[in-house]
Amino acid sequence: TDAAEKVRLSLAAVRALAEAVLSRHGLSERHVKAVAETMVAGERDECASHGIYRLLVCAHTIKAGKVALDAEPVVHDIAPALVRVDAKGGYAQLPFQMGKPVLEEKARNCGIAALGINNCVHFAALWPEVEALARDGFVAFAFTPSHAWVAPAGGTRPVFGTNPLAFGWPRPGPHPYVFDFATSAVARGEIELHRRAGKPIPLGWGIDAEGNPTTDAAAALDGAMLTFGGHKGSALATMIELIAGPLIGDMTSAESIAYDDNAKASPFGGELIIAIDPARFLGDKAAEHLARAEAVFENIVSQGARLPSQRRYEARERTRVHGVEVPAKLLADIKALLAEK
Repeated sequence: TDAAEKVRLSLAAVRALAEAVLSRHGLSERHVKAVAETMVAGERDECASHGIYRLLVCAHTIKAGKVALDAEPVVHDIAPALVRVDAKGGYAQLPFQMGKPVLEEKARNCGIAALGINNCVHFAALWPEVEALARDGFVAFAFTPSHAWVAPAGGTRPVFGTNPLAFGWPRPGPHPYVFDFATSAVARGEIELHRRAGKPIPLGWGIDAEGNPTTDAAAALDGAMLTFGGHKGSALATMIELIAGPLIGDMTSAESIAYDDNAKASPFGGELIIAIDPARFLGDKAAEHLARAEAVFENIVSQGARLPSQRRYEARERTRVHGVEVPAKLLADIKALLAEK
């Protein structure tokens, strides 16, 4: 089939397919539901790099023996404003679901609280976490290292992961303000999708194994990715490496890729999530100050600029009604996973 050929699927069909593939590969039911939902959210918001393409990534990680299929996460209440969830080597989604109510209760009591997820396998974006917290009225941050794929500014050897940073702010109306971006120039999944499609990547996304600029997706995947904004992205990547690695007693991106031992499985390590309760911070003045925040957003959109995640929210309305378009080749590759013994 032509590489550009697309197949239209309803979100229910996407969910059923994701659940079937994950179940087929031995993931326990609680994990299947939580992991599949993340992929459905990716497709729903037209973020193809974080949609059902990730089923190929998950199947590979499972086959490599790099994820615990029936992990039972354990919640540790360690301080009035701190909670840790030991993911026990499983995917990150279920530990977050279990830690979230504890984190929210602590943030309401203390005004601010942090959740550390340890020993988890991470393949997803971070916006689902901060969006869920912002919908519940919290200002939220999330950080995670990954595998050492990204060179520091001025360097040629990978040190950082794609080290994303996500932020959520509660708003009246249907959608909170959310941004989520890798500190690398682009998400690794984007380079993978270019490689699959045989398309060149823009200069500035990566360097080859010799440290030379490249537009070849495969060469960049074998060499190193680059941070966005030069030294600024590099500094942010370092911060995330520290606060979501050593600070929570978990792996750095270099340790994660060493643990992977060339299995090319998903990153293993931790995630730090911080929640702040404006109501606790501001008391009876909360509504007044949050209204001032709305003036900031109005100032942005009134001049024709777009807020981050606006595109995803618009996509969400479309796909709810019309479903999503998935490349025929990707769908065939995913269906092949169902046939595997």
